[in-house]
Amino acid sequence: MGTRRDFIKKTTVSSTGLALGGILMPTTGFSSILGANDRLGVAVIGVRSRAKAHIIAIHQDSNAKILYNCDVDDVIIEEHNVWCQEHIGYVPKVEKDFRKILEDKDVDAVFIATPEHWHAPMAILAMQAGKHVYVEKPCSHNPHENQLLVAAQNKYGKKVQMGNQQRSAQTSVAAVEDIRNGIIGNVYKGEAYYSNNRGSIGTGNKVSVPKTLDWNLWQGPAPREDYRDNIHPYNWHWFRTWGTGEIHNNGTHEIDICRWALGVDLPETVTSFGGKYTFNDDWEFIDNQQVTYKFSDDKFITWTGHSRGIMKPERPGRGVTIYGSKGSIELSRNFYKLYDLGGNPVKFQFEKSQSATTNTQGIGGLDVDHVANFFNAIRKDESLKADINDASVSTMLCHLGNMAQDAGHTLKIDTTTGKVLNDDAVMENWKREYEQGWEPKL
Repeated sequence: MGTRRDFIKKTTVSSTGLALGGILMPTTGFSSILGANDRLGVAVIGVRSRAKAHIIAIHQDSNAKILYNCDVDDVIIEEHNVWCQEHIGYVPKVEKDFRKILEDKDVDAVFIATPEHWHAPMAILAMQAGKHVYVEKPCSHNPHENQLLVAAQNKYGKKVQMGNQQRSAQTSVAAVEDIRNGIIGNVYKGEAYYSNNRGSIGTGNKVSVPKTLDWNLWQGPAPREDYRDNIHPYNWHWFRTWGTGEIHNNGTHEIDICRWALGVDLPETVTSFGGKYTFNDDWEFIDNQQVTYKFSDDKFITWTGHSRGIMKPERPGRGVTIYGSKGSIELSRNFYKLYDLGGNPVKFQFEKSQSATTNTQGIGGLDVDHVANFFNAIRKDESLKADINDASVSTMLCHLGNMAQDAGHTLKIDTTTGKVLNDDAVMENWKREYEQGWEPKL
């Protein structure tokens, strides 16, 4: 067998498409012209970054129309309107209050790309209004919302897809099928990692709310806090009132793929180590973390999150490695790489269109496929690639990782409910406090 470099040179992929920000996008939509009954009107809620990927994907469907762009910040909306004109050729109607959108009978589905504290409450309200839901990861801010969201889907019968788009990667689908067929023997470990070099968010100063921002609606179900200058539009991720830390922000993707590949659900135990090592700022979560999830049948998953400090050079960005008794498989949004026990390459497969992996928009071909699957589920009752009943389990693992870190010891888990069996204090974080009148209910 030749060297790894020789193998890589020989393993090529032909990609056709149009470039958008360096990412190859398919040149044709995923559906043909359909009948009037198959036409879908959609709204996109929260339009600063990730929504751009949603809109590009929605636009690939010739029988779907974006009826509304919704955001609570006028500056973001104005920028987004310009972007829409440039990239999809029209500007949807603008609405600041998503509740008015839910009243519109022409809206069949909503895409939610808001801050995380809004994901589950907004999705539940949308289902109650008769809408299908595509909700970004993580699907919940706390485990209680996980349960509510799944119960709402079961009660209202709507399609709910979570935005862990790698579930729609053809190379990952092929890899999981190969794993099920024993290509690397008995699988026992999934290794998930994410590496970035995020800077300091400083110490926030209380300032007047910008006149262009509806701060009350931005906070929504969260208890009210004063506006500070280091929260909006992105750093809310690192505050517990609104965000859930890096394990949810990015780990949800890779932990989900590990769980899928290993064929596991809730763990028996969870242990987390880590700390906040780099900056003395307002960041409320740890910035480097190692979590181990132990499952039955001697299987385990590890999550390594380096938010502030790039991991060793051969482990940039993000990815997954699945280990088995006969070899290993590396997976990303863009490829499937199979190795034998000696680390020699056996088979490489690449996605036909590439997807971004570490920026905040994450635009790529996987979004097109994932949104296509969502629309086909609505139109044809096709099975969802990331149905909320399953996707919520991966989100629960991330919640348990944070809870284990807070507890400071190994947590024993009820594998049917996800609840912690050996720490009543940490279970106090199962549900959050809600602003009066905003608590989600079925």
